[in-house]
Amino acid sequence: MEFLDIPLFDDDLYKMLFRFGINLFFLTLIIRFFYYKSARRKDYLFTYYMISTIVFFLCFTLKKYELDLGMALGLFAIFGIIRYRTDAIEIKEMTYLFVVIGVSVINSLANKKMSYAEIIIGNIIVVGVIAILERFWLLNQESSKEIVYERIENVKPQAYEKLKADLESRTGLQINRIKIGDIDFLRDTAMITIYYYQKK
Repeated sequence: MEFLDIPLFDDDLYKMLFRFGINLFFLTLIIRFFYYKSARRKDYLFTYYMISTIVFFLCFTLKKYELDLGMALGLFAIFGIIRYRTDAIEIKEMTYLFVVIGVSVINSLANKKMSYAEIIIGNIIVVGVIAILERFWLLNQESSKEIVYERIENVKPQAYEKLKADLESRTGLQINRIKIGDIDFLRDTAMITIYYYQKK
């Protein structure tokens, strides 16, 4: 049965829902249980879910036109060009964005030449690599803070240890390295970026 030359129902609906279920399950593992536990950023949580969902349905819809490889590469190129130019995005967030797009493309574009076992194992491998990197190799994540520092006499190279000790006592952080930015001699202040390991 058709309405305005469009079928009201297609057997591909079951395939779409099943694949979306697989996609959503593995995306939840990646986004909610690995990314969010390490970054604690809800704005990217929303972004990753929505982009991956749109990419999945876009790829599944266009799949019938047999544009699989070219369309997939085109999608990566589009998101590579956009790159959220309105706001700076850190490399780790960009990597997770690439992962969620890639997983969604794989889960939506798989055809008869690829079994569900291969799809699921591929997803498991991606999740496994992320788990190893997040939980075992990257136990210490370097974070940074910008500070307006008023004791300008301590920004000299020969007073580095004194500067580090002063910043550690005032921030309560074990500082890994220090980067000195702009110095305002009129106000006797300096912009200092401190780097420290944020243990999970």
